[in-house]
Amino acid sequence: MDFSHIIDLNNPIVRIVHNTVFGGLAAMGFGVLFNIGPRNLLWCLASGGLALAVRTVGLQLGWSLPLASFAAALAVGCSVQAVQERIGVSRNTLDVAGCIPMVPGGFAAKAILGFFALSAQHPLDPDSLLIGSVTNLLKVTFAIGAIGTGVAIPSLVQRVQGVKK
Repeated sequence: MDFSHIIDLNNPIVRIVHNTVFGGLAAMGFGVLFNIGPRNLLWCLASGGLALAVRTVGLQLGWSLPLASFAAALAVGCSVQAVQERIGVSRNTLDVAGCIPMVPGGFAAKAILGFFALSAQHPLDPDSLLIGSVTNLLKVTFAIGAIGTGVAIPSLVQRVQGVKK
């Protein structure tokens, strides 16, 4: 089915809303997998929605995927830290549930499939396959590193502030 006449994903506002809604739903699903209670699943939805909204805005501003992912993870980490004591959900669990939808699975799949194709008896254009696979692997690696760093910074800052007091 083609819904392009109803929803124009080329419209920046529609794209932000689309990614926010579906990022939140994905994070809520991961919250279920992480055994977060039903009352706290809405916090997962909010965390994932925030992450994908910030990343989408960053990408629309022309940022690289790692930079946009870092900014989104930092926003999630700061937001979760601000509300964590009031909601009673583990900060790490909520951070991870909110950020997992940002993992670039498409690039990871392309990298893995490219490496499998390279292992064939006589691969077609092995140089191109290798360059494409390594490029996709680097995109995944840098994005995941950026997500981990962005989530870690708020708790590290809190620890340093706690030591200074």
